[in-house]
Amino acid sequence: MNISVVIPLYNEEESLPELCEWIERVMIAFSYTYEVILIDDGSKDKSWQVIEHLAAKNKNIRGIQFRRNYGKSAALNVGFEAAQGDVVITMDADLQDSPDEIPELYKMIAVDDLDLVSGWKQKRFDPITKTIPTKLFNWATRKASGINNLHDFNCGLKAYKKDVVKNIEVYGEMHRYIPVIAKWAGFIKIEEKVVQHRERKYGVTKFGLERFVNGFLDLLSITFVSKFGKRPMHFFGLWGSICFFIGGGVSFVLVLKKFLKSFYHMPTRDVTDKPLFYIALTVMVIGTQLFLAGFLGELISRNSNNRNNYQISKRL
Repeated sequence: MNISVVIPLYNEEESLPELCEWIERVMIAFSYTYEVILIDDGSKDKSWQVIEHLAAKNKNIRGIQFRRNYGKSAALNVGFEAAQGDVVITMDADLQDSPDEIPELYKMIAVDDLDLVSGWKQKRFDPITKTIPTKLFNWATRKASGINNLHDFNCGLKAYKKDVVKNIEVYGEMHRYIPVIAKWAGFIKIEEKVVQHRERKYGVTKFGLERFVNGFLDLLSITFVSKFGKRPMHFFGLWGSICFFIGGGVSFVLVLKKFLKSFYHMPTRDVTDKPLFYIALTVMVIGTQLFLAGFLGELISRNSNNRNNYQISKRL
């Protein structure tokens, strides 16, 4: 099978028939063998009934229904597990992503041998309250991940080599960082393509401003896990040791000054009367806690079931 189109959705009953017809026209025009996997993320409207109707009419359409709303990441992860095509393409169900982009995305994966192609909605039809935070979010992600050639990490329109989706796990709200997760798994041939962004035709957006706060926290999480997930002591132990020795050094200097002044009968304050002494002790305690956190992290990591789970690309 050439292509699997994975579409997570939530309350999109109006757009689904038009979207599936559009995808079908593109696939027939280019003679692709394909499947469309629609993941209903606990919709409250009639989206599932529409999916059942579409699947009955077209054998290439499959549906998966969640019992409740789990989020886009969960829907994508389940869709990736079910996908059978050599190239997996994801898009949103709100008709803001154009299926006409599919042939070029497919070519970039199947012919140009890229691992992942991310869409870039260079011209967006979103309010300024959404576009400015998005630009800041993408800038921060580029700096943190080192993937400097992507301008739009959160674009729903992406194409993947099958090996990519079968070797990554998308959880929480990590769908924003799939290129980062893929790079972490060893898939480094990542490029972008400028894609058309269409105005929403039906319904309303399902994402609010809180996604930017959650996105920042997820960025910190994935950056830490990607670098120190298997060696937490390298982070916590380093900073714990630095804090402990700084605090210990300051305390030693204060005690030494007190001793010398007392030895030469010079007037001096008690060490315990100096605020700097208590700050130094606090820094030492923080350093000790960080070191212990690293030690506990190492124990957890070494007893994890996936401690030796490495990505292998080829065997001879």
